[in-house]
Amino acid sequence: MLIEEGRIKAAFDSGVFILKLCGDVRLTLCATLDTQAQRLAETPGLQAVMIDLREATNVDSTALGFLAKVAMAVKGRLEHPPTIIADNPDVRQMLDVMGFARFFTLMEAPLQQEEAFNSALEELPEVPADEEGLRSRILEAHRILMHMNEHNREQFQPLVEMLEAQNNVAQK
Repeated sequence: MLIEEGRIKAAFDSGVFILKLCGDVRLTLCATLDTQAQRLAETPGLQAVMIDLREATNVDSTALGFLAKVAMAVKGRLEHPPTIIADNPDVRQMLDVMGFARFFTLMEAPLQQEEAFNSALEELPEVPADEEGLRSRILEAHRILMHMNEHNREQFQPLVEMLEAQNNVAQK
């Protein structure tokens, strides 16, 4: 079975920001996700955020960390928490285990007709990241996940400690 390379699409229309993840979304796309999180924090007129994972076959922990960063970026600015639409049972279970229900509204299907949004979605160019930038983003993503709940803290503490040690060696 061929694994579809990850892609990210986005649209902003009438105060609603949609982020659609497709295929195998991995750390190579974390710079692109980070850029979107930063932009969202500064977007005027933002009323809602919707993240569509229905076409995602896999979302690795680094990408999940940056999805959590999206929620942090808009916290307190929106009437309702961001929505994640995920109908893949494996993806949904991963979101549940990671504690995403505390920061997002999780759904299996959108509430409204989404045709208008689908036509507005544009594929985002991949933001390149050098090795050091990638390492610091991986570290940031996992720190965010660790702060979401105790399970994540236990799960990612060894990785974060290893990455911090590598960062310290690289900076010397």
